[in-house]
Amino acid sequence: MKFFLLMISIAVSAGVYAQDISSHYKIYDVKKQKTISLDDIIADMNQADVLFFGEDHNDSIGHYLEAEIFKKLSSKYPQKTALSLEMFHTDVQPEVDEYLAGLISEKNFIKESRAWGNYKDYKPLIEYAKQHQLKVIAANAATRYSNAVTMNGLKVLENFPKTSFNFLPPLPIDTAQGRYYEKFTETLGGHNMGSMKIYQTQNLWDATMAWSINKFAKANKGIKILQLNGRFHSDEKLGTLAKLARTNPKLRILNISSFSDNSFTDPDWQKFKNLGDYVIITDPTVKRSY
Repeated sequence: MKFFLLMISIAVSAGVYAQDISSHYKIYDVKKQKTISLDDIIADMNQADVLFFGEDHNDSIGHYLEAEIFKKLSSKYPQKTALSLEMFHTDVQPEVDEYLAGLISEKNFIKESRAWGNYKDYKPLIEYAKQHQLKVIAANAATRYSNAVTMNGLKVLENFPKTSFNFLPPLPIDTAQGRYYEKFTETLGGHNMGSMKIYQTQNLWDATMAWSINKFAKANKGIKILQLNGRFHSDEKLGTLAKLARTNPKLRILNISSFSDNSFTDPDWQKFKNLGDYVIITDPTVKRSY
């Protein structure tokens, strides 16, 4: 009941009724070149281990779909589904586990896990995991490491004590070149030393999330993992997804790129075909979550 009420809350805040949400998104299967349903994605997970959902962080419909996918995966694979989140850092895994076990209050959890300011958008997923005793992976690098890299580059990580590497991936961390670097510099408006250090931070995030997912996958054979991150981390199968695929080539990975677009009423799917296995376009007229 709590989960249902939370989902209704998301629907209301998005300015739509739950029963009407399906009219505010469209899903395209790039390989099959046709529009599909969420259930088709779940069916494809028979042949996959990890599903990346690349989101726009303020997309209300995207957040709703993430929770629906998690719910459907869990229903199909009871106790064999886990959630991985960019939105929580590796060093707060104990706080995440304690909250899921019902040992600490939500207030303490939000404060001590350093939950994002828009935690309400991810709360339905956490509460569903708690209710159904599912694992949640706090996957991303803590801000203190990110800031250190942004200031001094990836080499600074070599100076951290061994205990820090309980929360960090092994060194060295590769800085992906080619298309990923091109996309990044296009986004920042060109290359300079400042943007290069920010790019190294981006690679730290990618490497940490890939390491977190792989570590969990190796320790929990047969579990389906839903990874949530900003879509830059997984669009075109680059970033975190590429690092995970290189780290563990045996993992079967699918990815979703989800975003709102003004072409919603009549999308040019070919324009987006390089983004992933599935493209979800959400209604741009629906109110953003922040």
